[in-house]
Amino acid sequence: MIRYAAALLLSLSLFSAVEAADRALLVGIGTYASLPEKMFLEGPKNDVPLIEKLLKEKQGYAADSIRVLLDKDASRAAILASIDEWLIKGTQPGDRVYFYFSGHGLQVKDASGDEEDGLDEALSTYDIAAGDGDWTNVILDDEIDAMLEQLKGRAVSIVVDACHSGTISRSLSTKVADVMESARFLPRPFAKPVEAVKMRGLRIDVAVVDKPEIVKQNGVEAWSAASSYQVAWDDTRLPPEERHGVFTLSYVNGHEISAADSNGNGIVSNAELLEYVKKQSQAYCAGQTQCQGLDPQLEVNYALLGAAAVTPAAGDTTSGDTQQQSTDYGKVEQVKVENTQQTAYVAADPVDAVSDILGKPQTGDVQVSLSSDHLKTGDPFRITVASSTGGHLILYDVDKDGKATQIFPNEAAKKITPLTANTPLTIPDDYYGFDFEADGPSENVLVAIVVADDIDLTKVAPNDYGLQKELDARTTIADIAGTLKQTWTRDMENRSVNWSLGLLKYTVY
Repeated sequence: MIRYAAALLLSLSLFSAVEAADRALLVGIGTYASLPEKMFLEGPKNDVPLIEKLLKEKQGYAADSIRVLLDKDASRAAILASIDEWLIKGTQPGDRVYFYFSGHGLQVKDASGDEEDGLDEALSTYDIAAGDGDWTNVILDDEIDAMLEQLKGRAVSIVVDACHSGTISRSLSTKVADVMESARFLPRPFAKPVEAVKMRGLRIDVAVVDKPEIVKQNGVEAWSAASSYQVAWDDTRLPPEERHGVFTLSYVNGHEISAADSNGNGIVSNAELLEYVKKQSQAYCAGQTQCQGLDPQLEVNYALLGAAAVTPAAGDTTSGDTQQQSTDYGKVEQVKVENTQQTAYVAADPVDAVSDILGKPQTGDVQVSLSSDHLKTGDPFRITVASSTGGHLILYDVDKDGKATQIFPNEAAKKITPLTANTPLTIPDDYYGFDFEADGPSENVLVAIVVADDIDLTKVAPNDYGLQKELDARTTIADIAGTLKQTWTRDMENRSVNWSLGLLKYTVY
């Protein structure tokens, strides 16, 4: 069994003798007691039943473990009471907790002084009201933080289909009524307009996204519908009575293997689900004149990027000491996140697991080839990488035992320079003074990542790792993938990092 070095520890059994308790709180608010009707949303009333069905059919939640608060039942007092009584007091360490919100996001003046921009991010409630210069009766990000603190030891998922920041192309409104139809963001009441560029690039999302260290420490899985300075939307392509949030619809659909399993191994990983949701959200945005960009976010312990988003149905357990399980979703093994009570299912084959962790489908932009199509033990060989876009190259060789070798960058190369577009790079070249020699029998995969943006990867892929250090493949690839999934906030843009992937499976006989 493959061990997640410093990230995951394998559990001692596939299933606990005592079933863990599950608690889900689903909140959907489309109508409001004190807001004009033009600010109402059609999607939340349809979103919540869709999530409820997902939890029952894909995540194994029982009907009596799910509490729903819709519209008038979702006051500030009711939401906070349910968080305390249903989620916190109703669960214990080791249990699963799922919190879903569909509705408006907003900002209010920061009262605690912990926000760089002076504004707290918040979720609307049914009884939200425009107070003396700001919104009242809202759920603050600080209150979400407090909830997470009290849920330590649980496997917590937070899914928010709302946005919490102003838009890039639009100043904050001076009129409450000045709101974009079907946008899931409320401008601040009576706020003075500000120049959009002034706060460009600041991270002002809901707390678990704004403070990702909370996610890593607590094992929280936090999904949000948009990046900083982007607006979440109801899907206006659908008739009003059938509308969903753009994010929620793609998030639910992405749990289907036929939709999001980009590598075809029968497992939809968290990373694959994220890529699917981004693709669907960006496709929606491309057809809307008011949408300036839409990049859903996932903040999670990097070790869980390759974990199955769908809880596998139990199948036949293989014999022996492998602790693996054959399921309807491919061969998986259960792992436990270090220092937490959270467990997850991952692909049992470490070579197969690489693309689950990265999540991104291959588009043909990066091509990897070997100097020989048929390698026998002792054969010399070379690796060639070519990319249609220029950028920094990271190249790994991963074997069936879960060990990785960093081929590039390395200290043997005379000069580490960005890969030039459409110019093949061969490793080792003549100046290395040595050849690679095949060692088998083995089944391996070459992983070539070309990063077009200027992302600092020296902490996760330093030159001195190259050709010298034996690495744990899952942990190494997860650290790379997590670094590449951060939001790009330079060059006056908030978007996903621009990178491409090429994989080549090969066999040494």
